[in-house]
Amino acid sequence: MERPSRPHVTLLDGFGLDLSGSARGPAPDDLPRAVQRLLAHLCLQRRATRAATAVRLWPGAPEDHAHGSLRSALWRLNRAAPGLVEGTGGSLHLTAAARVDVHDLEAWARRSTAPGTRAGDVGLPEPVLLGDLLPGWYDDWVLLERERLRQVRVRALEAVAVRLACAGRHGEALQAAHAAVRDEPLRESAHRVVVGVHLAEGNVAEAVRAYELFRAMLADELDVAPSEQLTGLVRHVPRVRRIACTAPERAGAPRPGRAPLASAVRPPERRSLSLTSR
Repeated sequence: MERPSRPHVTLLDGFGLDLSGSARGPAPDDLPRAVQRLLAHLCLQRRATRAATAVRLWPGAPEDHAHGSLRSALWRLNRAAPGLVEGTGGSLHLTAAARVDVHDLEAWARRSTAPGTRAGDVGLPEPVLLGDLLPGWYDDWVLLERERLRQVRVRALEAVAVRLACAGRHGEALQAAHAAVRDEPLRESAHRVVVGVHLAEGNVAEAVRAYELFRAMLADELDVAPSEQLTGLVRHVPRVRRIACTAPERAGAPRPGRAPLASAVRPPERRSLSLTSR
């Protein structure tokens, strides 16, 4: 199989660097940790000043020491991967020729959630885009980006599931919805999409099973019940109605009865799933 023709940095599921057959290209494990941190930071920031980078990567160090550490890391990185990082004035950035998996994830999410995107143009992300950002790294800037990217991905997965279900691609829709659930197990909007896809496919028993699994999880983890928005989707099922009737009614919640949404999918001409996350 032909190797890619440009540098490729991976940050999801761990740090990696592929220099596309360069004779001087090191294996990722050969890069010192300071160099890995510098490269990861530039991938996530896209463009950063030297001063801000030094402070971010060597917090608490004297200013001259932090800048010296930055110069050393840049020298090592340029020696290992010439041209991968470019400097303009006081700023640093990756060369435009480099590919970064985090950028691929963000591009997929933008395409998937764009208002004008048709259902036929959306699909599941590549499996390599489903990992966590730099697991095992606990720098503050990594933790913040890890959570941001998780939210970006889970929202896009929900949107993809909705569009695929509306296009009748229920199997792929369920894959996307379950991927969102794996990212955020207690996120109700993701479970709501799972229930809705089952209903759209006519699988009421599967919808009820998914609802009851989430209800039990919420009770165990948070000691709360699902929202009326989710319960209303399956309230027409006698078993669910009996359970809902025994639970205390919340202020302002509708009285038990048939869900206001008779099905998980509106008529085909509307082309939108009725339980999109709000």
